[in-house]
Amino acid sequence: MAAAGSSPSIVEYFGGEDGYRCGYCKNETGNLSHGMWAHSMTVQDYQDLIDRGWRRSGKYVYKPIMNQTCCPQYTIRCQALHFQTSKSHKKVLKKMLKFLSKGDVLKVVSEEEPMDSHIEDAVVGDFAHKSEPCVSRSELTPLSVDHTERVEDEDKDTGETEEEVTEQKVELGSLQICTDKETPVPGEPSRSAKTVHAPPKPGKGADLSKPPCRKAKDIRKERKLQKLLQKQMCTFEGSQLQAGDQVFLSQNSRSNPNQPKTIEDFVFVSLPDDAPHKLEVRVVRSSPPSSQFKATFQESYQVYKRYQMVIHKDPPDKPTINQFTRFLCDSPLEAENAPDGPDCGYGSFHQQYWLDGKIIAVGVIDILPSCVSSVYLYYDPDYSFLSLGVYSALREIAFTRQLHEKAPDLCFYYMGFYIHSCPKMRYKGQYKPSDLLCPETYVWTPIEQCLPLLERSKYCRFNQDVKAVDEGRIKELGRVRVLHKRTVMPYSMYKKRRKGPSDEASVQQYASLVGQTCSERMLLFRS
Repeated sequence: MAAAGSSPSIVEYFGGEDGYRCGYCKNETGNLSHGMWAHSMTVQDYQDLIDRGWRRSGKYVYKPIMNQTCCPQYTIRCQALHFQTSKSHKKVLKKMLKFLSKGDVLKVVSEEEPMDSHIEDAVVGDFAHKSEPCVSRSELTPLSVDHTERVEDEDKDTGETEEEVTEQKVELGSLQICTDKETPVPGEPSRSAKTVHAPPKPGKGADLSKPPCRKAKDIRKERKLQKLLQKQMCTFEGSQLQAGDQVFLSQNSRSNPNQPKTIEDFVFVSLPDDAPHKLEVRVVRSSPPSSQFKATFQESYQVYKRYQMVIHKDPPDKPTINQFTRFLCDSPLEAENAPDGPDCGYGSFHQQYWLDGKIIAVGVIDILPSCVSSVYLYYDPDYSFLSLGVYSALREIAFTRQLHEKAPDLCFYYMGFYIHSCPKMRYKGQYKPSDLLCPETYVWTPIEQCLPLLERSKYCRFNQDVKAVDEGRIKELGRVRVLHKRTVMPYSMYKKRRKGPSDEASVQQYASLVGQTCSERMLLFRS
């Protein structure tokens, strides 16, 4: 999936952090996490990390110490392809439609919906100020691959075969996708199962190999929807989406009037010519910053500043441009494109909501091999009455479904963390169907099975198989890849060369948290 020649991830591990203030229970030192600074990171590595409970804030990547932190934070994902709109979700979508088409919405914030669908990221005040390690760019640039190979060949004690060394050389030049295609997703049919229809014998029924007969009325409805989808206002870098990008949406729309309405039925609706408002959604790459991102930076920042001051009660001197840049614009993710990937590519983006020619909200997202990961949302407080937190989450789910048509593996919407011990954070469980990540075995469990356990204890192992272990756990510490003095080498080689006290305990902790696969693919910087 990664482009050939893409550079490997380079991280600097900090270990367990001292306790800091919790944004949920307000405990001054109860929030505990492990952290590392990502100087650069491939999208596949970050995908694998968030599937082990990690999450980023700017270039700082952290993992809560689940059995010790005051408010355990469980990674939550929504199965976007099977998403079911609830009554309250439809209410928000209808409210936006009414506002756009008639402009006469009662400007009162609904008590039924949380004001901010991403309020859990109040950690902006904690992580945004973490200082980037003082490491020169030259130190982070590995020497030639040939030099790295010679160093690895010196390490005779690791028992590495010639094939294994060759495998490491390939990893430097290209990123391998490690997706288990044999593991079925809960609620989804197995990809290996194929249905083959043999032509029926004469008089034995319909030919299932041919499309079913359809009513002319349904065909007319589909044609009308196709026209509406062509006119819809979601844009990539300012350019109109082509009709081909909307095929999935039209396939997913209702052909049967008895089926419940989908998000697309509410979002991609043709407004009257005299509609008082026009909403346009643009996806612009934030890292590296595109020309469209740069052109709208100041306007976007002003929305963020107002949001932090009004919604989060920040003093005027706190939401600075520097903080905004470090927290929501800087990203370690490398921009990547793939033939079977989304047209916009993978990496970090800002999804801008333009109402009548001005930005009213921005969803910060990462587009990864298997998901759209929500990072943060900020909006103009003057439009709180539109429930933009909920509306943007629904639009991001619809966006995930849209990207899936071009990138089949991309089918989940990650909503950050679910915090059951904080009642106001439980609303994320309303985006169904959803799964929570087991903090011990890193397998996904339907949230309905997790809730009874969380009612009894704030920290839970969701995997009920007592014999199950972390399949991605570290097995060979010596194979952890290290970047030392601009040279890539296995930890077993670095350990021999290292002078001073042993750092094995720290490297062991790092490897156990990122897992064997990432530890052998990412470069752990050692000064």
